[in-house]
Amino acid sequence: MFRWFRLLGQQHLGFWALGLALFMIQEIPYLMMPLVRMEANPIMTMPESSLVLERCEKLLGSLCIALMLFVVHRDAVFFSVKPGREALFFGLAMGVLLLNFFGWALYFSGCQTLFVMLTFIVAMPPLFYVFIGLWRANTPLTVCGCVFLAVHFVHVLGNLKMTV
Repeated sequence: MFRWFRLLGQQHLGFWALGLALFMIQEIPYLMMPLVRMEANPIMTMPESSLVLERCEKLLGSLCIALMLFVVHRDAVFFSVKPGREALFFGLAMGVLLLNFFGWALYFSGCQTLFVMLTFIVAMPPLFYVFIGLWRANTPLTVCGCVFLAVHFVHVLGNLKMTV
């Protein structure tokens, strides 16, 4: 892990390579999608309900990735799961990632209900960033992830309601 200079408080501009690996793991279902034969793929073919929400969603999602990779806490090490707060939030991040993969498995198998899409595919990635932010004491990532969750959920819900 690299720390270049202090940004604000105990947050520093740096680089966390494990963050890049975590991002890439979270993207695995999108890499597998072309290999899976589905009768329908509503997430990839839904109409756009709001250009403003779409732009906000993309900006917030990209900002979450950038904050995860380039903002590091002063005391952070490459990997640590101390008992207590770190273990709790690391466990929640991994649990959310597993729930996201479970949702994608349901989706790929044809169970493409509104509940499955919104709960497992839409809500879990922003929660993944929130819990990583909490685990790593990365306050900007935690806050951005919470806002991303709200915008992403409302946006996709609006898009999916247009298909019904």
